[in-house]
Amino acid sequence: MNTLNFNISYETYADIDELSETDQMLCNKAKAALASSHSPYSKFKVGTAILLGDGQVVLGSNQENVAYPSGLCAERVALFTIGANYPDAVIQSMAITAQTENFKIENPVTSCGACLQVMAEYEKRQNQPIDVLFYCIDGQIMKVKGIKSLLPFVFVEDRLGG
Repeated sequence: MNTLNFNISYETYADIDELSETDQMLCNKAKAALASSHSPYSKFKVGTAILLGDGQVVLGSNQENVAYPSGLCAERVALFTIGANYPDAVIQSMAITAQTENFKIENPVTSCGACLQVMAEYEKRQNQPIDVLFYCIDGQIMKVKGIKSLLPFVFVEDRLGG
């Protein structure tokens, strides 16, 4: 038997003012995306902003449905919008934030496993890492360079593509 370990590297920032202008803009756009969230059941709004290589920003927000599995997370809404409308675009970075009236969010909210897998697929597709900012409004921000830091055992099966 072998026991192996891996480390995850990420940056933390005390507040949005510590970020670069580009990262601040992306976090603010993710916050603006909260307005289009359809979350009448959970009352938990999530917004995503994705910066493309050409400078364009694509937004996404969570979209719930009374049949819960039929809804979709903000990250996948934005990523699938890019896939459908900008199939050759290169994703530079993305910011994700959340908000609810039910309680105070005190730490950055991270993506679910399904979203991480989709993010990993886009990263593989473009053969370039995607920077991810998890933005807690009025709080800490976590920045990760590349999805493999978040999902080290990402599902990959190259033979499916051939």
